[in-house]
Amino acid sequence: MSTCSTNGNCHTPYSIKRYLTFGIITVISLVLPFIRIEGNHLFLLSFEKKQLHLIFTTFDMQELYLMPFILIFLFLGVFFLTTLGGRVWCGWVCPQTIFRVIYRDLIETKLLGIRKRIKNKQLDSKNSPKKVIAVFIWVILSFIAAVNFTWYFLPPEDFFVYLQDPTEHRVLFGFVIAIALFLIYDVIILKEDFCIYVCPYARVQSVMYDEETIQTVYNENRGGKIYDEKKNLINTKPTAEEDECTGCEACVTICPTHIDIRKGMQLECINCLECADACTKVMGKLGKTSLITWASSSAVEENRKTQFLRFRTIAYGVALSLALVALFMMGSTKEHMLLNINRTTQLYKIKDEGKNIQNAYTFLFQNTDSKDHKYYFEVEHKDISIKKPSEPFVLQAGSKLKKIVILQAEKNLSTHQEEDTLLDVTIKAYALDNKEKIVVTRETTFIYPSPYSVKSYLSK
Repeated sequence: MSTCSTNGNCHTPYSIKRYLTFGIITVISLVLPFIRIEGNHLFLLSFEKKQLHLIFTTFDMQELYLMPFILIFLFLGVFFLTTLGGRVWCGWVCPQTIFRVIYRDLIETKLLGIRKRIKNKQLDSKNSPKKVIAVFIWVILSFIAAVNFTWYFLPPEDFFVYLQDPTEHRVLFGFVIAIALFLIYDVIILKEDFCIYVCPYARVQSVMYDEETIQTVYNENRGGKIYDEKKNLINTKPTAEEDECTGCEACVTICPTHIDIRKGMQLECINCLECADACTKVMGKLGKTSLITWASSSAVEENRKTQFLRFRTIAYGVALSLALVALFMMGSTKEHMLLNINRTTQLYKIKDEGKNIQNAYTFLFQNTDSKDHKYYFEVEHKDISIKKPSEPFVLQAGSKLKKIVILQAEKNLSTHQEEDTLLDVTIKAYALDNKEKIVVTRETTFIYPSPYSVKSYLSK
């Protein structure tokens, strides 16, 4: 529904745009955990299996070299978003804001009619028997939200299996209950005080602003002064004849964080633009545009368009692009199997009167693919062969297997008379059914004893 002034200018209320955004975000957050291809989720950080699912690719704990790039991307994204749009996250995307709108505007006002006028958010809802119903509805929604949050750390398919026997998973369901209780307290009791006093983002966002950051701005040039430079109230209505502000205070009564936007930029403002909608309706009846706009303060003062392309936003944009490219490049090099090689405490074994030298290793194989595979490996050294194991082995999807591996040399490889010889050896491990894709190489060392060491060993 559009709001039109008498001069024919129409404007879709920001509240309608926000509600549409809230709906899209809610649907995405509920559906996303169920999206998967061949068992791989679009996004999942599984603490139980120590895995990260990203864009339908599973990364094991040993592959979490991606996490720094993800964190860098997220932090740079917050910086870029704040520099460009101020607290647009708070008013348009933040779960706290969405939950408050659902409880206050949808449940209390539209559904149950506890609040008679949605335009006045300065007053708390009145005591009413219906409030019990509102709380009950929100309790149910809180548990749904808590479960939905859990699905990003435990896949839904596992969650519903665990739900059949909750006593065996008390920590998990205790976690769900704790989140739900916090949401109940936060939305019903703490309310917008969370944004003002608790949220750390409100404390750091001001240092990311510049003169072109988009904010909710009252046009003092048109409306007139309500407050002086020290934020002290001058008059509830401007007194100059050319001042357009009517002093109706519709922008004040509708503010969910209880501020007067005419005072200038304030920590409590979450860029919800409810005040802009309220002013649009009032000024529209007078054939004028809203005195409150979503623009940079300098653009409003100079009566021009906001400059979106500037050094800071370009710099953040370039950094974001580089982090994203690095993330995709690192993600594209995923290893579908992992192999760790460790030597045993014994340096070597001497067999057949010194003609056969054996080194023992511990190989830890892990199948990080979504399918079972049969594995084996080879030694890329012409004089060193595999003694044990002699046959390939099957490893199930996501499983680990420890193997004691013995490599042997039946040819004299010593290069020193009294010192042992260290030989660099390359191990190439692969899946027999997909050697081209599922293959890793690792470097290790084969120790060949000196003739002196062999003689000493045999003389014992």
